[in-house]
Amino acid sequence: MRRAPPSHLLYLHGFRSSPRSFKAQRLLGWLREHCPGLQTWCPALPPSPQEAMALVEQGTRDWPAEGSVVVGSSLGGFYAMAVVHARGWQGVVMNPAVHPARDLAAYIGEQHNFHDPDAHFFFRAAYIDELRALTLPGLPGPLPAATAGRLLAVIATGDELLDWREMHTRCEGAKIHLIQGSDHALSDFDQHLPVILQHLALCD
Repeated sequence: MRRAPPSHLLYLHGFRSSPRSFKAQRLLGWLREHCPGLQTWCPALPPSPQEAMALVEQGTRDWPAEGSVVVGSSLGGFYAMAVVHARGWQGVVMNPAVHPARDLAAYIGEQHNFHDPDAHFFFRAAYIDELRALTLPGLPGPLPAATAGRLLAVIATGDELLDWREMHTRCEGAKIHLIQGSDHALSDFDQHLPVILQHLALCD
């Protein structure tokens, strides 16, 4: 039986990204045009994972469990998995970070935002421990089955930053949309928007 369309959508951007993300703008622009009644939120996430998740929790505290969905890209995909696990929402993760506590250790130090090179922040060593605390059980294997079953994972074999095989293994049990080629940013995002909308019950 087809689910009712959601009433609330949360978009979580990736590391060094922002609400100005290409994918966020394309998705939210489509939703503004075609689903004007849908409440959307794409917060600017702080560099601290603990603070990022606290912001998400505070901002969505009153959202309905049955009518809320989350979409996340890269590190935002990692956060989205945690949201789905904790809240029971439906979700979409796009080239999700599987092991950010390992991978982002190389980025400790001063960083800049992709969309505003003048906006700098310091990625602290303590944030690695915060990422470990947010990591769901099962790593490096699959997510908990109940969590995976609520997810669509959009994975590009051409991702130049993250290993698509790790993503595929971690998302076993999810609906997987495997793209041959493409890249980490999903530069061909428009081609894959229909499958995302369908999973979220936002189109037929």
